Amino acid sequence: MRSARLRVAVLDDYQQVAREMADWASLGPDVTIEFVSHPIPAADLPARLRDVDVIVAMRERTPFPRALIEALPNLQLLVTTGRRNLAIALRAASDRGIPVCGTSIQGTPTAELTWALILGLLRRVPRESASMRAGGWQTTLGVGLDGKVLGIVGLGKLGTQVARVGQAFGMRVLAWSQHLTAEAADVVGATRVEKEALFREADVVTLHVVLSARTRHLVGARELGAMKRTAYLVNTARGPVVDEAALLDALQHGRIAGAALDVYDEEPLPSAHPLRALENVLLTPHLGY
Repeated sequence: MRSARLRVAVLDDYQQVAREMADWASLGPDVTIEFVSHPIPAADLPARLRDVDVIVAMRERTPFPRALIEALPNLQLLVTTGRRNLAIALRAASDRGIPVCGTSIQGTPTAELTWALILGLLRRVPRESASMRAGGWQTTLGVGLDGKVLGIVGLGKLGTQVARVGQAFGMRVLAWSQHLTAEAADVVGATRVEKEALFREADVVTLHVVLSARTRHLVGARELGAMKRTAYLVNTARGPVVDEAALLDALQHGRIAGAALDVYDEEPLPSAHPLRALENVLLTPHLGY
């Protein structure tokens, strides 16, 4: 006989912080909550979550396709952190009568991380820090931002935040997205250009678009090939916005100076992934959420 207690599973709590981020006790004594800090293999999800009533999905770390949703007989509610989660099959949940809702989310961390990555990459901060710990002193020269060109792909809320900081550093800001107008770019002090011109002229290209069929592999061999050898690519959007194989090739052969990445095709990034071995790449584990 099924217990009357409501079972809640909080998935993919990699940093083990979810317990302190909400007042879970307010749910009452009849609710049991399990915090799962490690990824559950996709093949194990139906059995592992079979008796769960409510699932809290941490961003898009665990996909919920139709097959999985239909394999969870007790699921009554699916919650995602943030307002958008492309990894959830919303139609499948609706067909089952399962509500899907999201939480509020801060609007600035991704832009802040973008600038941490840009500065860390161009000023060689990780390399110099490692050298200092090993007893070294002044091993590289950094790249200044004043007078450089910042290319922003996607001038929405995040792109606008990034643009304003770039302007404060004295950078000229170019922007492109499919529906961006010159007037909208001008409002935030940016210049709307065509995509090819942005990749050709920018010293730093940063991506701020939503992943969709239209934006998957938006940045491929052609765009990377148009970039200066001295230019850098920054991706805090979604991994598949960039053709990973083309990016690896460009980095390995010095066709661009480097890249800073917070997002990847496969997350967590496998320990033996070739990106981890490149010296001209700054990597963070999807912190900009």
